[in-house]
Amino acid sequence: MEEPGSAAAPPEGRDERSLEALSLASGGGAAAARQLPEGRRATLASALELEGTVLREGRLTQFVANNLERRIRLSGAPRGEPPAGAGGSSIPAIDPGALQDVVALAGQVAAQVDELLRNVHCGLQALTALSVGCIQTYRDGVESLGEAADLSIRAMYALVARCEELDRAMQPVPALAKRIRDMKGTLERLEGLCK
Repeated sequence: MEEPGSAAAPPEGRDERSLEALSLASGGGAAAARQLPEGRRATLASALELEGTVLREGRLTQFVANNLERRIRLSGAPRGEPPAGAGGSSIPAIDPGALQDVVALAGQVAAQVDELLRNVHCGLQALTALSVGCIQTYRDGVESLGEAADLSIRAMYALVARCEELDRAMQPVPALAKRIRDMKGTLERLEGLCK
């Protein structure tokens, strides 16, 4: 069974026999032949060491290829075409009709953005006017509440002062009531004498 890191296929034109030859040529020799109880895995790992970096952690083998970017480009190029770095330009020709379409669409987008900005501006002006009106109404309410509270306090002070004046004016009333009671008693005694 192959390890996860050894899943990288050999480049085109190489088969399993050439990988074995590479492993033997790279110094594996008789030592590699002695280590073949694991079979094909050892052969692939030895061959992969020539093509990149092989890291082993227990049963896990990881492989990082040399010139990985170039290999990815080569694997993505269609068969029969030269790679992008081989002198041919990989940039296709620009279609003038597509450019005109892009310009027209950009003009439409710009017009729509302008209209959107105008609508946002009008909406913000309306919201600002509404906010200013609310703040002015709140300010007027606070001012009128302050004036009403001031008038109420003044009226309360005036009422307290009048009550104090009334209290001072009513101070002779108990003495007068006592005199009236005395006069009433005297009149009752006079009436009793006259009978």
